[in-house]
Amino acid sequence: MKFRFLYKYLKKHLQHKNYTIITGARQVGKTSLLKQLYFHLLSENEEAVLLNLENKELLKSLNNDVKTVFNHVQIVPKKILEGETKKRIYLLIDEIQYLDDPSNFLKFLYDEYEYNVKVVATGSSAFYIDTKFNDSLAGRKRIFQLYPLSFNEFLVFKRQEKITSEITYQVSEPSYVSDYATNTYTLLLEYLTYGGYPAVVLEKDKEEKKWLLNELKNSYLRRDIIESGVDKENKFLMLVQILSDQIGNLVNSKELGNTLGLDHKTVKRYLYILEKCFHIDLIKPFYRNLRKELTKMPKVYFNDIGLRNAILGKFDNPMNRIDKGALLENFVYNQLRIKHNQSQNLGIKYWRTADGNEVDFVIEESFNTGYALEVKWNCKQFKPTKYKKFRTAYPNYELNCLDSKNIEILTY
Repeated sequence: MKFRFLYKYLKKHLQHKNYTIITGARQVGKTSLLKQLYFHLLSENEEAVLLNLENKELLKSLNNDVKTVFNHVQIVPKKILEGETKKRIYLLIDEIQYLDDPSNFLKFLYDEYEYNVKVVATGSSAFYIDTKFNDSLAGRKRIFQLYPLSFNEFLVFKRQEKITSEITYQVSEPSYVSDYATNTYTLLLEYLTYGGYPAVVLEKDKEEKKWLLNELKNSYLRRDIIESGVDKENKFLMLVQILSDQIGNLVNSKELGNTLGLDHKTVKRYLYILEKCFHIDLIKPFYRNLRKELTKMPKVYFNDIGLRNAILGKFDNPMNRIDKGALLENFVYNQLRIKHNQSQNLGIKYWRTADGNEVDFVIEESFNTGYALEVKWNCKQFKPTKYKKFRTAYPNYELNCLDSKNIEILTY
């Protein structure tokens, strides 16, 4: 059984009384994670039930009366309802956003059965988690985000566990040259082409990989458009294509509006939807001097490189592509994001000055301390003197170059 990086955090959180909510894009593996947690609970002789709200009859029943959820539990419902048992029940609910009022559903269960009922639920889109999960759940839930497979998880899914241990050893022994170095590079090129959606990674045929990614693009992206109420579908899709072609670049919503013939507010709303449906991330600038380090615009990265390539219709070998540097930069962002996913108050930002000096990523680990990364396809292109301003302004942030042959720092 292939376990995801997030699994250990979810498993640990089962002991807490506040509810566990797993969010993420469609098809990233939330249902599989929920099933793994379910079988773990059964192996521990816990009382657990797995409910899928794509079942229309079940959904109708729960919308009519919250307490009907106990009809699916083996413990006598009366004992639960009247507080006559100390036995804890685990309700694992898939696609909870389909409920008419998921907030009220969870709040009622928490307030009435705080010590008897633990809910673990998945929701396909944070757009719905934001709009339907209101403040009444404050202090009653913790949200965990599941991303497409990281490169480390990708290697496990490809049955290349040996490589992951070699990468880890490389970090502790930089002079060590692994026999797997060439194979690792080949796998990296595959990852940069097809990304980390589990079904795509497990598929061996390249044409089938492309078909799966195009299906994600055509079906699930369109489903997000419909469910989030986008009124100008063609303009929205044009925006997605433009963003796909400028990963790692600044996002100027006014310029995008002029290009698409949309007003500034509509562009902002579309960007919000793309973020909340887990297709893109917008990262903020890092600065101390507001006058010299002048920009409020975010930089854009895609949550999955394969989906981004499908949107552009480009599946060539990254080595032969003009956008290979941008692809690698997006890859590095994705790795950093998962590596630091469970860290508190840790932001991934970029640095840029009014006169054009720039560093790709700045990670603040504590106040005025952290590290910075500049991404190049080949670090021979890295000129240390170019970053003198950054090093002078932020001596506590060690700056390193990362390239396609030196990704060990991103392991976790």
